Amino acid sequence: MKLCVTPLTGSIGAAVEGIRLDEPIEDRDLDELRSAFLRYSTLVFRDQFVKPLAQVEFARLWGEPVVTEMLHAMENHPEIVQLANIKKETTATEAWHYDGSSSAAPPKVSMLSAVTTPVGGDTMWSNQYLAYERLSPALRDVLDGLKVRFRGIRLGRMMNVAEEDTPTAVHPLVRTHPETGRKALFVGHRENACVDGWTQEESEALLDMLYRNSVTPDNVYRHSWREGDFVMWDNRCTMHYAVHDYGDQKRVLNRITLRGEVPA
Repeated sequence: MKLCVTPLTGSIGAAVEGIRLDEPIEDRDLDELRSAFLRYSTLVFRDQFVKPLAQVEFARLWGEPVVTEMLHAMENHPEIVQLANIKKETTATEAWHYDGSSSAAPPKVSMLSAVTTPVGGDTMWSNQYLAYERLSPALRDVLDGLKVRFRGIRLGRMMNVAEEDTPTAVHPLVRTHPETGRKALFVGHRENACVDGWTQEESEALLDMLYRNSVTPDNVYRHSWREGDFVMWDNRCTMHYAVHDYGDQKRVLNRITLRGEVPA
C-alpha cells in the first residue's frame, strides 16, 4: 500500500496511512514522513499497536530519546515514560503546554503510543507558527525581543517535587524553528511561565492574551484516542492539552521525547 498523507484540519495535523511503524521503513517513505511532519507538525497513525521496542526503534530514526526531568522511565525501556491513570486533581497536562519547557533544551519531538484508552481523554494540539503569524507586525516586533522564564511547577506538583526543586529555564518568547526557519510563539500556563524581567501583573496580561489567542478553534486539532493509535508532534512549534474527562477509567499511553536544541 502506498504511503498516503491526508490533512486533518486547515491549520495543523495529518493522518498517515500505508505504513507500518513496527517494520523496516524505506528511505523514500521516511523522507516523505519527514516532509509531512515539518508541514503539518502533528502526524496521526491509526491501528499501529506499536510495542515498546518498536517504538524506540522508530523514535531513533528521528533523534535521540531523552526523558524529561522529574519523570520516571519504564523499567525495561529507559527511553519510554508510561503515562498511566493520572488523577485529574494532580494532572499537569490539562493545560496548554510544551513538553519540557523548563529544560535548557526542550525536546524537539514527542511520540505517544496508545495502549489502553477510555471513553474521552482526547488530546489537542495547536499551531504556534500561526499563533505568531496572525499577530500584528507591531506586536511581533515587541515579542521578538522578549524572553520567558519557565518553571516546572505543575509537573513538579504531579510528581511530588517541592516547588523550590523544580527546574527553571529562560527561553525566547518567539523561537525560530531550526529546520523550517519559521517563527513560533513559545508561551505557557501562567503557573509555569513569566516574562523575564517583568512584574507578575505585567506578564500575566501579555501571556494570557497570547495563550488565549494561540488556541482558538480554527488553530487546533483534537484527537480522539483509540487503542493502537500512534501520534507524533513537533514540540518546537506546537502546544498540546490532554483533556481529563474520563473519571477513573484506565488510560495508558507510552511516551518518547527526543533531545532538542536550545531555543533561539
